[in-house]
Amino acid sequence: MIDQNNNAPRRYFVDGAGRRVLIGLSLEETAEFERLEEWAASGSGGLRTHQGGEPAKMKKARWLELYAKHSEAWKAWMAQSRAEQVVDLSFVNYS
Repeated sequence: MIDQNNNAPRRYFVDGAGRRVLIGLSLEETAEFERLEEWAASGSGGLRTHQGGEPAKMKKARWLELYAKHSEAWKAWMAQSRAEQVVDLSFVNYS
């Protein structure tokens, strides 16, 4: 949903158990994505820094994969949300 006050919409939803789930990802993928984010923020190599080790490369690749999946789903969700908000202007006579 797009907030009527022009605030950016959340990129997640809350499931029935009250857990935050990123749009386009499963609960498990969201947890994995958040673990990778924490790993990057902890200074354990980081996703944005050059790392020669294979585990760091694999973590970065997996983070990018999950981020791309989430980002594409979020874009599609936003487009759908915008389409649903189109006001019916059938009363306007364009001729």
